[in-house]
Amino acid sequence: MDLQMSLFILFSLFTAGYSLSCYDCMSPSGSCAQTSQCVTGFTNCFSATVTVNSTTVKVKSCAPSVCPSGSINLGIGKGSYLCCSTDLCNAQDAPDPSTNAPNGKSCYYCDGQSCSSKLSCLGTEDRCFNATVTIGVQSQVFKGCVSKSLCDATTTLLPGVGSVSCCEGNLCNSAKSVTQSFLFLCCSLLSFILLH
Repeated sequence: MDLQMSLFILFSLFTAGYSLSCYDCMSPSGSCAQTSQCVTGFTNCFSATVTVNSTTVKVKSCAPSVCPSGSINLGIGKGSYLCCSTDLCNAQDAPDPSTNAPNGKSCYYCDGQSCSSKLSCLGTEDRCFNATVTIGVQSQVFKGCVSKSLCDATTTLLPGVGSVSCCEGNLCNSAKSVTQSFLFLCCSLLSFILLH
């Protein structure tokens, strides 16, 4: 009985204080020596490679329990994400989304003037999406290509998302015209990257 109690206490001590350790940085090169202990609720590590226009940034950090891997393409910016759940498992960079080959799927995206521009989806992007994001009092519409895994988890990953819908057919996310600010699109994409 004493041995069982001792093992239980020992097990409790080792598991109760455990927190995941992940690489934690943002850089153009992806090289990262800085690590951090994840706070409660962050049970994964992630690595992201995001390209907006011709600028690529690599991000590594802790992630919440809902952390899908996949890619997203907004036309003006692309991102790919890898998640894992062991200590320092995010050493590997997420693949550069610009190097993925077109997969034959097409979706509409918003180019700053309208949402009627057509986009060739890349790699694992097998869905089209429509999303409405509210930041402050202003709502913004996003359209593009996305991997199924990211589409399934979008509402838990993006704060302020009013609605998200994904569909599987070519150009299924409709070309309804919406006037948008290019700067607002870039700021929203950057917020998405920095918050996750």
